[in-house]
Amino acid sequence: MLNEFAWAERYRVRRGDETLTPALVVYPEMIASNIASTLKLLDGDANRWRVHIKTAKLDYTLRMLVESGVSNFKCATTLELLVACRSEARDILLAYPAVGANARRVREIAAAFPDVRISVLAENEEQVEQWRGSPVGVFLDMNPGMDRTGIETSRKDEVLRLVRAVGAVGLEFRGLHYYDGQFGGLEEGERTKAAHAGYDSLLEVVSEIERSGASVPELITAGTPTLPCSLSYQAFRGNRFVHRVSPGTVVYNDATSLAQLPARFAYRPAALVLTRLVSRPRAGVVTCDAGHKAVSADAGVPTCVVLGHPELTPLSPSEEHLPMAVAERASGPRVGEPLYLLPRHVCPTVNNFDCALLVRNGEIRSVERVSARGREEPLLGTRETVASLARQ
Repeated sequence: MLNEFAWAERYRVRRGDETLTPALVVYPEMIASNIASTLKLLDGDANRWRVHIKTAKLDYTLRMLVESGVSNFKCATTLELLVACRSEARDILLAYPAVGANARRVREIAAAFPDVRISVLAENEEQVEQWRGSPVGVFLDMNPGMDRTGIETSRKDEVLRLVRAVGAVGLEFRGLHYYDGQFGGLEEGERTKAAHAGYDSLLEVVSEIERSGASVPELITAGTPTLPCSLSYQAFRGNRFVHRVSPGTVVYNDATSLAQLPARFAYRPAALVLTRLVSRPRAGVVTCDAGHKAVSADAGVPTCVVLGHPELTPLSPSEEHLPMAVAERASGPRVGEPLYLLPRHVCPTVNNFDCALLVRNGEIRSVERVSARGREEPLLGTRETVASLARQ
């Protein structure tokens, strides 16, 4: 898939011996290239991209997206929502079913940023009712078969009832949200066939809503795995609704997305983990300092690809150690040598780091906070109230 040595040379960090490892390294030129590649796929129309910022996480990267003309975003946490608002995003969907204190926090953020169009998801009347009197818009969350959240497309009567409920409490119905990420493991042809069948059912829901006298302003589909499927589905074009795709991984990319997406899309890795070899515990095995607290293991083992070292195969990690098998008759790297890891899943990997090194042409230009990493303080109210409660 990649010329491993060429890629490793392109990403090498000079003065890496002065860097504590493991370290997250991001490459602005590659980010810019990936943004440009996505916009090219969308015929240059940035309005068609509602990028998921669970990957980007950095205020720096969000501002690059905004400066490229992207104004529509979606996120999964209240901290991501807050960072997006502060990064001058204009239209943000919290694509997670907020309830209880989380919903109250969304109300607070919406009140603090009245110029930002904030929307939420709902899948039942109780969730719709909790937003009464707030400035947020509402998307209905559709279940495409992932069975995490949402309403199945077959339950059209329920969808119509919820559309009416949104209007009855004085809120704006924004449209339908449909994330079909369950097809990522299928070969491209089978993935497209399965995704298109789902889109056929989704458009039946749209038609039912329109026959009821309501309109569907926006239809959101496709994270990274089904981006090609949404782009090739002709029935999304020429409708009264705006169709937007919502891949986020493509901003940085990882080993999984680069394998799933066609090479013609011209995506490049833009975030790596810089690590060092710390041990050679026995013949045929070496270990670096990038366990699952650095490179996420949620996508399985191996957790990453070692750029420039095809003789190394990452094994099961522990918290701070990543042992790797060395191919027979290969010597492998020496202790202390820097290595560059391309994660299999970049989104939670970025979330493992407080800071990122920005590297241009091999030079470290700045250290940026991973500003949307983790979550907000868990108690609503002022910091003073939180501190007071902690002392009790």
